[in-house]
Amino acid sequence: MSAELLARAKKHLEKELPFVLYSKPRELILNAIFQADDTIHKVTDYTEQGFVFAPFLNDEKPILLKSEDVCQATLELTSHKTAHVYQDTPGDTNEEARYSALVEKAILEIRAGNYKKIVLSRNFKAPFSKPIFTTFQELLSAYSNAFCYLWYHPKVGMWLGATPEILIKTSGLNFTTMSLAGTQNQTVGEAFPKWKTKEITEQQLVTDYIAEVLKTRAKEVDVGNVETIKAGHLWHLRSKITGKFAQGMLKDLVTALHPTPAVCGLPLADVKRFIQENEKYQRAYYSGFLGELNYKEERTRNKNRRNQENSAYRSVVRTSELFVNLRCMQKVGDSVIIYIGGGITADSDPKKEWQETESKAQTMLRLLAT
Repeated sequence: MSAELLARAKKHLEKELPFVLYSKPRELILNAIFQADDTIHKVTDYTEQGFVFAPFLNDEKPILLKSEDVCQATLELTSHKTAHVYQDTPGDTNEEARYSALVEKAILEIRAGNYKKIVLSRNFKAPFSKPIFTTFQELLSAYSNAFCYLWYHPKVGMWLGATPEILIKTSGLNFTTMSLAGTQNQTVGEAFPKWKTKEITEQQLVTDYIAEVLKTRAKEVDVGNVETIKAGHLWHLRSKITGKFAQGMLKDLVTALHPTPAVCGLPLADVKRFIQENEKYQRAYYSGFLGELNYKEERTRNKNRRNQENSAYRSVVRTSELFVNLRCMQKVGDSVIIYIGGGITADSDPKKEWQETESKAQTMLRLLAT
């Protein structure tokens, strides 16, 4: 039962020991890893096994919770009602002006031909008084189609989130990734949104970049059609991309994909410098990635159906499921820091970009209601 895992996590937190609780999209299973000491383990060559928590800047090594104490339990979702509208705070007017000015600067740079796309983010602090495990249970119930997690390390901090975006999913040497970009609010009674040039262009830039990166690192690459998906109260454009990679090339694949233009921009290195010089804060683990690395999955196969008793055998396949850390917040004392952002192109409008970040913020803000 998931209640037992939550109780164990509470004791781990009281002892200030690292742990992670998480649930994969559309799976009624709560997964957990509990670390016995407060050592910070790092990922070096991606042959390690465990739960990865990586920052936005890929020149910093990801943190690893080793899969030495892994648990699972059936997830019991609870009914949950929360406020859907966040009340503005006195500081919001200044923040809107600051962010809108930065968006305008980015638009001018893009129109001048210096960049193709820039993803700009911001963060803000909000009071937080609810028990963190209650909030996590509400997150699981509200966003069952997302990757939901509660991650804690006493030397790093506590993060909570629900992300719809896969960085990469592998099974053996097969992989799946996605190009996810473009955002619209869900309108009551609307079956599908009407996408504008800005969102379509933004998503295509991400798709083209990923396909180009994979050319020299993978084979049998297939880019799927663009589809509309719903994540919480938001619509997105998505293309699935599949292929095969060579043995020992997982690190190269992951580091080539992260950060994608969906969380950074194009051209990547130039935009990364623009972000660091202009956002005026450190993203830390927001827009990084997290998830399972090199888990072992046992499969039973049968090459001769006429003699199933004698011909069945088991094989072990290594799998990884890494997600981009979006729609997340960091717990700091009696407050939380909420992180949001959006992709800027030549067709962007500063006012609409601000409104998009406000909409994305609702994913976390609606959980703060008591």
